[in-house]
Parts: sequence; C-alpha cells; structure tokens
Amino acid sequence: MSLRLRSVLASAGAVLARAAAAAPQPERGYGMPRDVSLDGHRVDALIHFTLVAITVIFVLVLAVMIWSFARHGRNHAATYTHGTRGSVLLVVGFIAFVALAVDGSLLVHTLHDMNHVFWNFASAEEPGAIRVEVTGHQWAWAVRYPGPDGKFDTPDDVVLLNDVRVPVGAPVVVQLASNDVIHSFNLPNFRVKQDAVPGMITRLGFQGQVPGEYEIACAQHCGPNHYKMRGILTVLPPEQYREWLATAEQDARRAYDPDDRDAHWGWEWRNE
Repeated sequence: MSLRLRSVLASAGAVLARAAAAAPQPERGYGMPRDVSLDGHRVDALIHFTLVAITVIFVLVLAVMIWSFARHGRNHAATYTHGTRGSVLLVVGFIAFVALAVDGSLLVHTLHDMNHVFWNFASAEEPGAIRVEVTGHQWAWAVRYPGPDGKFDTPDDVVLLNDVRVPVGAPVVVQLASNDVIHSFNLPNFRVKQDAVPGMITRLGFQGQVPGEYEIACAQHCGPNHYKMRGILTVLPPEQYREWLATAEQDARRAYDPDDRDAHWGWEWRNE
C-alpha cells in the first residue's frame, strides 16, 4: 500500500472517529427538536398522523368547495332544500369516518402509549434504573440523587442546580415538587414534560439514547424571571456516568452541612 493511500485512509478514519464521538449537532431548520429518547417516536408518530389527517381532510373539503363554486356560478338560480337522504347520509358518513379513523385512532394509540410507556413507572424498580428528585422554585431546578445508601435526604445525596445527568440506555424516573408556584419540567428532546405542583409529587420517565447535552425548560409561566428557568440534561456513556457519580458522591459527603436546613428538601421516594 502506498504512503499516499495510507495517509488518505488514516485521515478518513480520524474523521469518522471524531464524527462518532461528537455530540449531537445543534438544532437547525424547521420542525420539532431532535428526538434522542427511546419512546419519543411514539409522540412524533401521533403528531405526524394528525398533520397528515388534517391535510387530507382540508384538501378534500377544499376540492368540494371548488367543485361547488364551479358548478353553481352566477347564472345558477339559488334554491333552498333540506337535503336529500343521500346527501345527509354522505355528510353523516364522512363525519363518522373522520371521528373513527382519525380521532378514534389518536385516542386508542394515546391511551396505549400513556398507560404502557409514559406512565409505566415500574421501571424505577429495575436494576440500573436512575431515580431523581427535582424541586422547582423561582427560578431554578434543584436536583437530588440518592447516594450509595439508596435513600433520599441523607448525607451522601448528590445535590445539583439546573443540572441532571443520566447514562445512555438506562430508564430514568423523575419525581417532581414545587416550593412556590406551578412549574413544568419540560424535556423537548425526550418528548416528555410534567407539571411540578405545590403540595404534590408528580412523576415523569424517559430513557436517553444519544449522548449529549439537552435543554431543560419550564413550560409554565412562573413569574417575571420565567425565562431564566433553564437547565441542562446531560446523557453520558455508562462508564463516564459512573465516574462522574463516584466523584459527585465524594464531594457531597464533604459538603454536607447538618445545620443547613434549606438543603434538606428531599423526600422519601414514593413507589405508588
């Protein structure tokens, strides 16, 4: 093999290696944020189905209107009628078809996805599952991981601000609370969001598939600085996540202050 050919192959290999290790590219163009979750495609499918169905119905109705305008021009004498049995059956049949084929399909698929996927929080009990408690307050997200003891609000907890980190491929369950007003924990790249409501514990689940950094937004207007309530969710390769967590747990033990009452906001994990 010639030196020039070896050089070309080496350069190509380096480019491919960098591309494989690179973080996802920034969002661009039109459409929804890039889906990087295991089940986000289910939400996208419902949105795309709705868009196609609405477009088809619009085109059909528009075609009928154009046909009506062309057939009944200025020279056509206007008449009043209650409609024939055939025309009534046609309209009622079209409405029934739309209700069953479009609305019925959306309802069935939505109920299935919510009950069997997005509201299936049994994954929190699986080996390797990640449990996280998040408290929203004006205007930030306080994040808590259980330490090696597996319990929340203990000295070895990892406590962060506007920073959530999870490993690739692991089911993640987040329990949410709020200290003041209603916030909404929104993960656009994972197609999930859930309100954080004062006096309640709410939940959401997801599973990241692509390493990178993704936005955490608040989808409820929660006050004059609502725009500042932004965090970062980082999806890491499993080995990097374990290294980060081990370091964070050591830092948590050193930083723990039993007299800092404001830092002891965690709650006992709820399995119901």
